[in-house]
Amino acid sequence: MSYINRIIEDELADKLAASGAVLIKGPKSCGKTETAKRFSKSILEMDRDRQVPVVMATNPGLLLKGDTPRLIDEWQVQPEIWNYVRHEADERKVKGQFILTGSANPAYDVNLHSGAGRFTVVQMDTMTWQELGYSTGIVRLSDLLQGSFPEYTDSGVSLEFIIDKMVTGGWPSLINESTKNALRLNRGYVDLLCEADISRVSDIRRNPLKVRSLLRAIARNTATLVDNKTLEMDVKMSEKNELSRNTVSDYLDALSRLMILYEQPAFNPHIRSSASLRKSPKRHLCDTSLAVAALGIDDQYLFKDLKYAGCLFESLATHDLNVYAKANDASLFHYLDSYGLEVDAIVQKRNADYAAFEIKLGVGYIDKAAQSLKKFVANINTSRMDLPKSLNIITGTGMTYRRPDGINVISLSALGK
Repeated sequence: MSYINRIIEDELADKLAASGAVLIKGPKSCGKTETAKRFSKSILEMDRDRQVPVVMATNPGLLLKGDTPRLIDEWQVQPEIWNYVRHEADERKVKGQFILTGSANPAYDVNLHSGAGRFTVVQMDTMTWQELGYSTGIVRLSDLLQGSFPEYTDSGVSLEFIIDKMVTGGWPSLINESTKNALRLNRGYVDLLCEADISRVSDIRRNPLKVRSLLRAIARNTATLVDNKTLEMDVKMSEKNELSRNTVSDYLDALSRLMILYEQPAFNPHIRSSASLRKSPKRHLCDTSLAVAALGIDDQYLFKDLKYAGCLFESLATHDLNVYAKANDASLFHYLDSYGLEVDAIVQKRNADYAAFEIKLGVGYIDKAAQSLKKFVANINTSRMDLPKSLNIITGTGMTYRRPDGINVISLSALGK
């Protein structure tokens, strides 16, 4: 399979030109190493070379010798290498010396210097629809953040296509796999996560059955505001298993360190009403395919449960929006107030320009989504902040067009960075 260009490549090139070392982090198998290889001139595989522990104990500086940029793959296997890279970057005083890749963050008690001034960080995710070629990218997030929208319409894609791609996921290695094989491989990914990865990253033996129960609870509640207490009760009621609040917290921390869990933070605008703003994040697994695999369901199940398929579609669109947002130096949020008014996604740039998005799998909910966006805008205190640059509804099976009220309806198959 030939290499497919990734959205983060421009950011990676810019950060290599600006700092001595760049850290690429993201979940296992999302494509970090293959992308890093295209920018590096020598490679050290920390998790494969049996001599690495010996050299780390005797003369770790030898591991940094090689043509630059030098790729240090899976650096977290020997987290002390971070400080050696930092010192080496200080001494060389040359940009673009090292690329570090890792599929797990080290334990918080590891004594690592922050790397400020030496390291920059690039977050990599599984592939978006634009990267996979499922989206034309003709409706650019960068344009929506400026208030513009192309004169363009399309017919969207079929429900069968959307469900198939949510089941398969955005893993580079599964691009040409059948849905059946992708299901099998994704279930293997979840098995390994439960039985080995989460224990390895914690340095504590975790109960695989309890890890699996928690993953299933997260999957059932994907794209929702679900707190630890709710997850605890979900595991107890649905899985007939017991997880203490502390255990839930520990497991969630481990999943975050493995970058399997993504939390979408709350937006905090200035509003006119007396409603209080919900501050809890929405929780998503890093790829919709892991939710499908954790629950042991398949594409046929999703056709029968379109409500849950809609939740997965929101998670999929959120995933892609998040990648496109980062490419625009922006951040992704959600909005919910105590009156129940919700906006699925808010993308905001550093200069405070922002755009609002509702996400709906089918066309039957578009009018309701438009009303939510209008209520959100009406509640903004314009004496303290600007209105959003655009109001948008991302759909799955619907077409792309601009409504008479100025709200953009955008098929995910047309959305890009």
